[in-house]
Amino acid sequence: MARPADRSDSVDRIIEQWQRERPDLDASAKGITGRVVRVAELFQQAFRAGFDPLGLSEGEYGILAALRRAGEPFRLTPTELAAHQMMTSGGMTAAVDRLEAKGLVQRTPNPADRRGTFVGLTATGRELIDEAMAVHVGIEHDLVGSLDAADRRRLEQALRALVLALDPAGHT
Repeated sequence: MARPADRSDSVDRIIEQWQRERPDLDASAKGITGRVVRVAELFQQAFRAGFDPLGLSEGEYGILAALRRAGEPFRLTPTELAAHQMMTSGGMTAAVDRLEAKGLVQRTPNPADRRGTFVGLTATGRELIDEAMAVHVGIEHDLVGSLDAADRRRLEQALRALVLALDPAGHT
């Protein structure tokens, strides 16, 4: 039986087509970039399918996860949340409004800034994000389950090196 690495995929076909049509260009980097983009699409599809039964969008999951990772008391300022999610303040306001309407977060005054607020998880929000995170972790394991432990380590190291080269500030 052929190993997956010995078979061709859609990215190989795209590279072959570009080599035929534009032999003057070196399209070899598409072997990595094309696959990273395709893997990201497949991951996002799997995550959406996992979150749909929970009534969560990926963006909502991201906000709730950022609050949960913040630790007790599970709250951040809207500015901190926007930075975590790489969203504009207007986009964050709309997202927090939706989560607040669902009873998953609540805004509270920031005693250190009379004009500011905190966004914090409600008990319902904490229960939901804990359930969603368990689903997410299961999906992640399923997604990389075809790789053996050594391949996982090598891929993780290579991707870390690429991320650090592209985002040396380490944004999350």
